[in-house]
Amino acid sequence: MEEKQAGIRINKYLSEAGVCSRRAADREIEKGNVWIDGRKAVTGDRILPGMKVTFCGKEVSPEDEEILIAFHKPVGIVCTAEKREKNNIIDYIGYPKRIYPVGRLDKDSEGLILLTNQGELVNKMMRAGNYHEKEYVVTVNKDITGDFLNQMRNGLYLEELDVHTRPCKVKKVSARTFQIILTQGYNRQIRRMCEACGYRVRKLVRTRIMNILLGDLEVGTYRDLTREELQELKKLTAHSYSAPKSGKKGTARK
Repeated sequence: MEEKQAGIRINKYLSEAGVCSRRAADREIEKGNVWIDGRKAVTGDRILPGMKVTFCGKEVSPEDEEILIAFHKPVGIVCTAEKREKNNIIDYIGYPKRIYPVGRLDKDSEGLILLTNQGELVNKMMRAGNYHEKEYVVTVNKDITGDFLNQMRNGLYLEELDVHTRPCKVKKVSARTFQIILTQGYNRQIRRMCEACGYRVRKLVRTRIMNILLGDLEVGTYRDLTREELQELKKLTAHSYSAPKSGKKGTARK
């Protein structure tokens, strides 16, 4: 009730309008790319009915149509909406309406990534504190041992990031391939975990995000989520929070 009376925070407004996530909105505000009624926006500004918001010179209005697509990202495509990146995912897909990626999948990896115009859903899916699962199939440069699997399962200290990864589910698939399910997403986490165990990733494919499966979706193609998938996704995020509870943040990039 209080939020309705006081207006909606500018980062949430941009998120709900399908421009970008709240965190990305804060960065864009700091860059001076967001204006409210002819003045530069500042972090914490609130939007009241009738106010005009522009992003990079274009007027922004709340998004009514709900868009959520599953895309099989090829190796070499960068999960950013930044136009200065020639291999950015938005130009590659060429979707007719404004969307942005839900989290990231690093340039050297392939597999499932979702794109949407629903900012609040993005925030709920990506917060590590909500413990939503993402599944990967990974091929490494040498035979997998029981010790390697145990180290990965129990969590590892990643010196470069100064973090300790959560315990996770790991299963051997073949001599040099394993399946891993994470509930967090530090920068290049799986690659860093493997390197900490003396292995190097040769191929990394994300096969699942929560209830959404990559399946037989061909590399470089996308599809709309089914009604059933979307309903289940909303159930799974119904009690998730969209704002951070603490200062620690992970970036969903493997």
